[in-house]
This record gives sequence, C-alpha cells and structure tokens, in this order.
Amino acid sequence: MVLDSIFGKKGVSETVSDEFIELEVLKEEGQKINIRIETLNDYRDIQGVQKYLREGNIIFLRIKKMKERDMGELKRSVERLRRTTVAMNGDIIGIDEDYLILTPPFVKIHRGEEVKVE
Repeated sequence: MVLDSIFGKKGVSETVSDEFIELEVLKEEGQKINIRIETLNDYRDIQGVQKYLREGNIIFLRIKKMKERDMGELKRSVERLRRTTVAMNGDIIGIDEDYLILTPPFVKIHRGEEVKVE
C-alpha cells in the first residue's frame, strides 16, 4: 500500500543516521567564578586585590574613600592595578566615579556604543 511505503512496513527496521556535533566545553561543571567586592582604603590594599585577581576572581573595587582622601595616591594605585591587569591579559574599567571593575583573562568587558532610547 501507499501508506506502507511512506511510513514503512511493520517488522522492517530502518537504520537511523545520527549526526553528532562536538562542542567545546568552556568550563567544568561545578567550577564557579567568584565576584569580590573590595574597598581600596590605601596603597597597601593593592596587594590583596592583585592576589584575588590572579586567583581568577572578578573584582568590584570601591575607590571613593581614597579618592576623597588622596587623589595622588589613588592615581598611583590605579596605575599599578592597570599594569597588573594588562600584564595578565585581564581587563579593567572605571564605573561611575567610585568603582573599578577588574577581570581575569577569561572575562572581557564589552565597551560598545551607547544605545539611545527614544
């Protein structure tokens, strides 16, 4: 019958061709990315921030207190953090005037054009 030829006959097994696509695993299950919120009070705090960054943490760094107290020391601190971040192929960006975000090499910050909503 016509339906048998379209849908196949009973008792006849059809071979199904499975196609597989191999996907690259980006990270293992159970592995977590930590986000740390730290405060930069003085120049000595940089060592701890660098340590966390090297361990693969994303860091939200509050700089408001240091900015209000000593702008020269803040500039020196930010420059040292920038050099560390660039040396390890990470990323750094200022958010507002009171925060920095520092990321390890496997995280990139997108700096796209602003989208104007009308």
